Amino acid sequence: MHGNPVHHWIALAVSSVLMALPAMAILRGWVPSWLRGRTGGLRPRAYGLLCLYAGMLANGVPRLANASYDVVMVSAMFGIGSFLCAGVLFFLSAVQDKRARN
Repeated sequence: MHGNPVHHWIALAVSSVLMALPAMAILRGWVPSWLRGRTGGLRPRAYGLLCLYAGMLANGVPRLANASYDVVMVSAMFGIGSFLCAGVLFFLSAVQDKRARN
């Protein structure tokens, strides 16, 4: 086992509730009250949350499965790429929000 499995389960459960569910709700058309003024970049923001969630899965699941060191490192690199993709999507959502205000 790579670390304490309880910590990985807690992180996956919290990320499922805080990242995956709101992102899917936004993609289905629900807009949270605190985002109603910034509706220009909702879809990239939701996809960014899903990228963060994918990074959490990529880093947590192989460790829970007690995978080899090489598999854990490859999945960690995928997680880093997913986090970078989320950053780009959040930047694009900010740009779209700014364009919508002007």
